[in-house]
Amino acid sequence: MDTILVVNAGSSSVKFQVFAAQSSGELTRKIKGQIDGIGTRPRLRGSDADGAQSADREFRPEDVADVPAALHAAAAWLRDELRINPTAIGHRVVHGGPDFDRPVLVTAEVLARLERYVPLAPLHQPHNLAPIRSILARSPDLPQVACFDTAFHRGHSAIVDHYAIPERFYTEGVRRYGFHGLSYEYIATRLPQVAPEIASARVIVAHLGSGASMCALAGGRSVESSMGFTALDGIPMGTRPGQIDPGVLLYLIEQKGMSAAAVADLLYRECGLKGLSGISNDVRELQASKDPRAQFALDHFCYRVALHAGMLASALGGLDAFVFTAGIGENSADVRARVAARLEWLGAELDAAANAAHAMLISRQGSRLALYVVPTDEELMIARHTSALLRPTR
Repeated sequence: MDTILVVNAGSSSVKFQVFAAQSSGELTRKIKGQIDGIGTRPRLRGSDADGAQSADREFRPEDVADVPAALHAAAAWLRDELRINPTAIGHRVVHGGPDFDRPVLVTAEVLARLERYVPLAPLHQPHNLAPIRSILARSPDLPQVACFDTAFHRGHSAIVDHYAIPERFYTEGVRRYGFHGLSYEYIATRLPQVAPEIASARVIVAHLGSGASMCALAGGRSVESSMGFTALDGIPMGTRPGQIDPGVLLYLIEQKGMSAAAVADLLYRECGLKGLSGISNDVRELQASKDPRAQFALDHFCYRVALHAGMLASALGGLDAFVFTAGIGENSADVRARVAARLEWLGAELDAAANAAHAMLISRQGSRLALYVVPTDEELMIARHTSALLRPTR
């Protein structure tokens, strides 16, 4: 039996999961874990498929100083204590640029091409690639598969992909890519099982988490996304502003004397819910706060979600269902209720009891717009892609 390790690396944490892969392609989740506090207070936590804790230990900062070291520590735990030696590794890579429209087996050449997209996703891409580079150097014969958040959106029409700028920039790769594609792809594959009545319909999926975006699905395929060239666009996020007038950026540079690096730091780390509230980027903290700025930030967030829903409904030529997913979408009944109230003009009628109970279907019977909550599973999607890509060569 083959074992697939799925890695989602960030700046200060590495999340990982282990799947057993049958020759038939069936996948069984075995382990979930993460190392956070990299370089400061590294801590490894792991659990089995049933959620029972199997590890909780801390490391010295110098022993787990960066992402490759964190992955090495996780691999040592899997190998030495659980006797798990992965036969392949699947990685989440945020940006595939114009070159990659599907998962790919990583080589040195592929890695070099992916490094060109670091400026397009500076918050994610360097950390996504760091463990790939490390493993390629240490274990060049271990298959690694890069799975891209942009790939699911690559079927968009040229009208959708273009900005209204000279064509030479589009040729160079300046275009609207869209992100969170692994999440949307999973939801698209899940709907035929849990909500077949809307699987082929006109659906908006709202991936609402610390990073947030929305996707318009027609017949299970992405036709439009709220995000564009980078993961800064669209609706507000935990620390990112979402849609913003480019003139604001020119003002910051020309009138406020900010450098490009300072503007980038502002946009990626100081805006969104954190910037609006001045309190936190965590929705749970904002909901618990009595500070009016916290409520304002939440109101603004929900307003922009509903506003983009109108734009995506236009792209679809109408709307049959709205799906909430990801951390906020799956867990915050309050945010779902606020958004649903702003979607009443589209026919949404929220079932307050079902919403409070975190049911899958949270709209009332007879609601013209069906409202759903469907948990996402990007890691399983990565494992599926990794297994499918390598299966013919085994």
